[in-house]
Amino acid sequence: MSPSPLTRFTPLALALALSLTPFTRFAGAQETRPRRVERQQFPTPATIDTNVEPTPVVVPAVRLDSEPTIRVGLATAARSVTISTAGGELYLAPGVAPDGVSANALPTPLGVSRVRVEPRVLAPLPTQPEGSTFRVEIAAVVSEAEARRIAGAAQELTGEAAEVARDERTQSWRVRVGAPSMQAEAEELRARLEEAGIATFSVVSATEDAPARAQSGSPQRGGTLNADSHRNAQTQTASRQTAATPNVSRAQSRSSSDNVKLTSRASPPTRGLVVYSAGSSRLLDARAPVTFASVDERAAPVRFNEKPYRGRIEVFTNLNGALTVVNVVALEDYVRGVVPNESSPGGFGGGPAIESLKAQAVAARTYAVSNRGQFAAAGFDVLPTTRSQVYGGMATEHQLSSRAVEETRGVVATYRGQPINALYTSTCGGHTEDGENIFGGETIPYLRGRACAVETAAGARAAAGALSTLQTSRELPSLREAEHAQSPREVALLAVHGFRAPPKLTDEWLDAPVSVEDVRALAEVVSRLARRPVPVSAIDADAIRPPGFATTLALAVDFESRGTILLDEATIGYLLSFRDADDIPARNRPDVALMMRDGHLQLYPDATLRPRQPLTRARAVHTTARLLEARDLFALQKSIARQSASGVFVVRAGKSPERSFEVSAQAYLFRAYGDTLFPARSVRLAGGEPVNFHTDARGAVDYVEVRPAPAGASAERLSPFTNWTAVLSVGEVAQRLARRAGRVGAITDLRVARRGVSHRALDLEVVGTQGTAHARGGSIRSALGLREQLFVVDRRYDDAGRLTGFTFTGRGWGHGVGMCQYGAYGLARAGLSYDRILKHYYTGVELTKMY
Repeated sequence: MSPSPLTRFTPLALALALSLTPFTRFAGAQETRPRRVERQQFPTPATIDTNVEPTPVVVPAVRLDSEPTIRVGLATAARSVTISTAGGELYLAPGVAPDGVSANALPTPLGVSRVRVEPRVLAPLPTQPEGSTFRVEIAAVVSEAEARRIAGAAQELTGEAAEVARDERTQSWRVRVGAPSMQAEAEELRARLEEAGIATFSVVSATEDAPARAQSGSPQRGGTLNADSHRNAQTQTASRQTAATPNVSRAQSRSSSDNVKLTSRASPPTRGLVVYSAGSSRLLDARAPVTFASVDERAAPVRFNEKPYRGRIEVFTNLNGALTVVNVVALEDYVRGVVPNESSPGGFGGGPAIESLKAQAVAARTYAVSNRGQFAAAGFDVLPTTRSQVYGGMATEHQLSSRAVEETRGVVATYRGQPINALYTSTCGGHTEDGENIFGGETIPYLRGRACAVETAAGARAAAGALSTLQTSRELPSLREAEHAQSPREVALLAVHGFRAPPKLTDEWLDAPVSVEDVRALAEVVSRLARRPVPVSAIDADAIRPPGFATTLALAVDFESRGTILLDEATIGYLLSFRDADDIPARNRPDVALMMRDGHLQLYPDATLRPRQPLTRARAVHTTARLLEARDLFALQKSIARQSASGVFVVRAGKSPERSFEVSAQAYLFRAYGDTLFPARSVRLAGGEPVNFHTDARGAVDYVEVRPAPAGASAERLSPFTNWTAVLSVGEVAQRLARRAGRVGAITDLRVARRGVSHRALDLEVVGTQGTAHARGGSIRSALGLREQLFVVDRRYDDAGRLTGFTFTGRGWGHGVGMCQYGAYGLARAGLSYDRILKHYYTGVELTKMY
């Protein structure tokens, strides 16, 4: 069997090699960074709390000689972590050589592919004078039997000689294991004993100890130490135990320091960690950060708790006695792990948009550069959460987002030559806010409120497809009478199914009496769509009047009178109780009753049907269109419009793929205003509009009706968080605002006293029975637990008129400052390049290649 790497690089040597304070190497790395100047810093958008307080942020010079690294705090309170690699073996990254002094430029193999790391508090290692030796012991054992038990167990485990000695001064027993040795060897032996759970041992100086009066290498015999050697050892032991052993077993509970005056203050505990291989075999006991690496970080990256990360993984024990895990990664690789988590590579429901991914890459890179060292006191730069930026490592990378990172390599947004604090928000609700209004502090000139709209973005008007437009050459109707408002749509629906409509619809044509030819044309459309024979025998002179027309349509759509079958005489009489119902011929009464019941045939404003008068074309068209629409015989396709190049009609129904259609030059176009659809020569589509449409035999669209998109026309309209509603009871509001509202008594009202440039609530007045308090700035959203603070408030009351709660109706999600992520996607879909997107949201910035 070949020698294990651990025979060449022992755990003891590793411990010596890593015997630095936990932040020494980090501080050294800081010194190699470019000089930076301090500037005012906004707090980062916080949705996940941490025990680490940010430190003031400074900005590096905009030009760097090489790509910097970022330290990402993956975990800050771990009690045990697993570090592994899928191929080969783990390495300790280059650092201090095994002798603890010289530099080691090569990685050191560990001989295993998986390790477990746990924190521990170690006794400090003082400087060892030349010739000093140390021993492992446990003092102040209360009984000889217990001392001999400990000694026997230690000897059986280690194979080292163990001795038991009586200390007459303290009337207790002491156990020493092993011969005097160098301090590092003694520490290794102590760690082995403690790992086995035998007892808590200490390393003490053996140089000044005189031989005991009755010592033995066997644990079966006892002896007595002289007072001087006992006092010296006891002083050091007390110091060690004070620093590193806060909890001791009952066997060690008697203090050995009651009668001994310490010559110096107890040293504080040294934070360390233990690295185990499979089977709990200890690889090393380190007092400084341990950095793990893979021989090929791309093919077989190092993994933290089974999740792969580029770069290296550094682990150290923090001030809380838990493990901090840091991913030390090149900036570009860090951005690769941020972009797909902050901006969907596949698009936000509208397909990929590479320019929005590029904008996100630049923003993420700029934010990282601007916030390096934000958590320096904790040993890292940024967190992998929304407290900084969401970072998922190698497992979350995506080909398209990686392309965006590569194509913007080294590019950052700068203001007056310095990288900006590139804050961004998920959904801005149509307008971003001035930074100081949310975070306080001085005005930051590049974080100004901006409309999140395509047409306000620089260059958007020139961008192809800023808003897609459907156009038609068909002449618009010339109508003045309100009762004809729905006629253009009804005529158009019948026309695309074969009814011959006039080239230009007018009030005169609609008011004219319907002719037998008109009735025949309408009946033919109905019969064809219903797949029934045309009721030729029913189309006579009586068919132009309401009763005869109702029977003709009934036969055309069903080829029988369903009113006669489904309605009894009492019901027919009940339905036909209007003023001139007696003028309806008996043979037509069931059909008229059924048409009236179903809302197809309507009375005049004076509640008459006028059965003896001919129908107007408008009424005949209306009745026919209502009947066909109720039976879903128009077969309109229902979908959602997508943003596209003008002249191309792109729709998507549910989760189905997008479909593109040519729009006929003579297409009927309708746009809804309120509840009414009006004819139009052109219709603009922002994307997200509900549409109904019809295609001709060639597959071209010949009829379209468009209703406004629920999310409006802002660039972030595709976000599912554009509109939201939250309901809170009075009790919930009082609880959430308790810290800010103070003692105002029972809450009676909430009033927005001040709004920002985006109309976000900046000052929320809390009115109570005993006074008034205020919540201001970004604390409003966080205190109330709302998605955003762009909202209006409605009061809710019970039947007795008592206030029960509040309804918040709002837009957006996030703090609302900087780049809107969904908005960037919308601008990219509209044709804007990533630089225009960034310059739209960050006022007055330039894009600079940093390296």
